[in-house]
Amino acid sequence: MENQKHIHVACVGNPNCGKTTLFNALTGSKLKVANWPGVTVERVEGETSYEDMKITLIDTPGIYSLTCYTIEEKVTRKCVMDDGIDVIINIVDASSLERNLYLTLQLLELGKPVVLALNMMDIVKERGMEIDLHRLPELLGGIPVVPVSAAKRTGLDILLHAVVHHYEEGAEEYILQYPEEIENKIAKLSVMMQAHYPTHSSVRWHAIKLLEDDEEVREEHPIQTANIVDRSYEKEIIQCKYAYIEHVVAETLFHKEKKAATTDRADRLLTHPVLGLPIFLLIMGLVFFLTFTVGDLLKGVFEEALDLFSGGVSSLLTGLHVYDWLQSLIVDGIIAGVGGILTFLPNIFILFLALAVLEDSGYMSRVAYVMDSIMGKVGLSGKAFLPMILGFGCSVPAIMATRALETEHDRRKTMLVTPFMSCSARLPIYVLFSGMFFPNCAGPVAFSLYVVGMAVAIISAMVMNRLEKGKVNDSLLIELPEYKRPNARTIRIYVWNKIKDYLSKAGTTIFLASVVIWFVLNFGANGMVDSPADSFGAVIGRLLVPVLAPAGLGMWQIGVALLSGISAKEVVVSSFAVLFGVSNANSAAGMETIVANVQAAYPGFGPLNAYCLMLFCLLYVPCVATVATVKKESGSWAFTLKMVAFELILAWVVTTLVYQIGSLILH
Repeated sequence: MENQKHIHVACVGNPNCGKTTLFNALTGSKLKVANWPGVTVERVEGETSYEDMKITLIDTPGIYSLTCYTIEEKVTRKCVMDDGIDVIINIVDASSLERNLYLTLQLLELGKPVVLALNMMDIVKERGMEIDLHRLPELLGGIPVVPVSAAKRTGLDILLHAVVHHYEEGAEEYILQYPEEIENKIAKLSVMMQAHYPTHSSVRWHAIKLLEDDEEVREEHPIQTANIVDRSYEKEIIQCKYAYIEHVVAETLFHKEKKAATTDRADRLLTHPVLGLPIFLLIMGLVFFLTFTVGDLLKGVFEEALDLFSGGVSSLLTGLHVYDWLQSLIVDGIIAGVGGILTFLPNIFILFLALAVLEDSGYMSRVAYVMDSIMGKVGLSGKAFLPMILGFGCSVPAIMATRALETEHDRRKTMLVTPFMSCSARLPIYVLFSGMFFPNCAGPVAFSLYVVGMAVAIISAMVMNRLEKGKVNDSLLIELPEYKRPNARTIRIYVWNKIKDYLSKAGTTIFLASVVIWFVLNFGANGMVDSPADSFGAVIGRLLVPVLAPAGLGMWQIGVALLSGISAKEVVVSSFAVLFGVSNANSAAGMETIVANVQAAYPGFGPLNAYCLMLFCLLYVPCVATVATVKKESGSWAFTLKMVAFELILAWVVTTLVYQIGSLILH
């Protein structure tokens, strides 16, 4: 409708309050991803409507307060202060009112309409607790307070009604009053702010921030306050807020003495200083056991379908008398390259499903907590392990997650070691070569590479810290949410997005790489060649043989595969399929063909060589997308190139040591 009204609403809340789940429930699939102006942090927008009102919702990064330290905190603060934001939905974990209400009081000081969404009310009931839903809004200045369940999608219509109604009514008068001395200073500063910036909103909030000696506010609004602000009043203001929160909780929350016994009992074991890490490794070992066992059962169906498809296409092209070179391009190039990657889809699906369940249940936060002391000893902030965990899925969002770190030094150091975490793109490499050369223990062999990646990341950080003689002052502050049953819809959205990215990469990057590799392997200086050994690819690969030979990788085919893997790690697998003319490298027959051809070209190539190949793929330069993200996040080509050189050298040194020592032991 042309005359439909349109408002912009910011979704704001603490980490783990269910904010993104609620955002997804309100917007469905109508999402748009872009960057915040001036920064690289992504913003996610979604649209919904209520009656005659069109509503654009903006999902902001989770924060604990509007006092800024990290990039994400600055982004959220900038968003809620924007004049384009009409209403703020403050999502609050109802089972942790005392912690969540500090941000609420800060949002109310902005002078904008705020609607409080009390999420996780089911946990409140499970604990035997009750919240007075009449008294709570009275104590918060009369703002709407709406109980919702993001997971069960209840209370959403009432929430949207409250948003539209409160937008039309306008903001309520702020109810919290500070001591008279502070209020007098706020009043004087507000007058000065109004005089210097007559069109500026959130005058009271800015006055309070000037009293707190907020550096960013002072830089943005350089007014002379020496006669009013004689010192920082931040401590007194914080104490007043928490005193008022205690009053609110005492008035509105009942049966508070009942604890979350299940969570407490589980945490005594899962966050144990000694047992916590072995339990994490055991859980991840189970994840990879399922990835290989269940994934391989499903993979058989994909392999049979690919064999039938490849054979059918080949027969069709032969019947149509298509040129031999075009048949080879389609069957040996495109189908072998892209199809070989698609057969790993069940393994990828199982891995992402398991990681999504662990994340949504609340366990991954415990892993970061358990790793905090270890990270501190090696010179990294405890927060650095959070991006490293994300690296198990994909290095690109993992690098972007370093924004949560407070110093540029910590961010860069974490960017340097995060690519050592085995991303999902490396999983097809592990599945293929562990299946070929370690058929009886493929799962444990692949899992060992994940452990090696973590160990290399931690040791690298420790060595850098010793060389820099640095100290880490950034302690880990992380919310340990209640354990909960994973939400099926949230997991479905997460897994589908990851699978969609995987399929998209197969249809674009891997498709193009497969075509390029086919041309490189089928053409030489004199045109099309009969044997790949006479191709441009062989020429390039042979240049790398002297470098790779000490690491047990002295085949020109491996050199070509590793070069192609820089575009995307999955391409290493599709390269082997194209190099050896196998339409389905992951099938039993395909594996046998590759093993036979490899051992014919490089007699003695065995399990040790195969493990070194997987190890090199783990440690050498990450994919182009990750390198581009590092450049974007660090803002430095010099740092990015140093990272690439460091990881290439480290991969060669570690792999060479493993191969040489392993050869001595085995022989």
